[in-house]
Amino acid sequence: MNRFCRFWVFVIAAFAFTACRPHDKYPVEPAIEFISLEKISEQGNDKDVRLAFSFKDGDGDIGLDDDDLYPPFDTSSLFYYNCFISYFEKQNGEFVEVELPLPLNMRIPRLSKEASESIEGEIYLDLYAVNPFSRFDTIRYELFIVDRALNFSNVITTSEFVVDKKKLKQENP
Repeated sequence: MNRFCRFWVFVIAAFAFTACRPHDKYPVEPAIEFISLEKISEQGNDKDVRLAFSFKDGDGDIGLDDDDLYPPFDTSSLFYYNCFISYFEKQNGEFVEVELPLPLNMRIPRLSKEASESIEGEIYLDLYAVNPFSRFDTIRYELFIVDRALNFSNVITTSEFVVDKKKLKQENP
């Protein structure tokens, strides 16, 4: 399990299926758009953030079932994950990608059981925001998703998030 991100994914969706919007038809490649990056206030610290993004997909094949473990989705494959997240720190005024000890990539669960239907909605990911090996306090993420047909979405970049490292030291003396 990935220690730097919570592996549970909230899929809070206001799905607009073709029944609701009969003329909406999107390309088969998923398209995503950044919504927000916020501290999870329930935690009371700066260790955890919630990343929100919206998606649209013309054939509704976003997400994997738990039993999707055969090629190309097997554990040794790049496509075991379908959400790819890169971590960046602002170092000397410029964002630099930092490879963390454990990747942030995760599996988004299947969003639609029906094939060939246009879907749209929002996905919320809870991520661990602190790189314990770094002295830098400003972070951001880049991410893209891949559908079951192995179509890649566009890449989105989040806003900056400043981690209050002094507060973290007080909490963990």
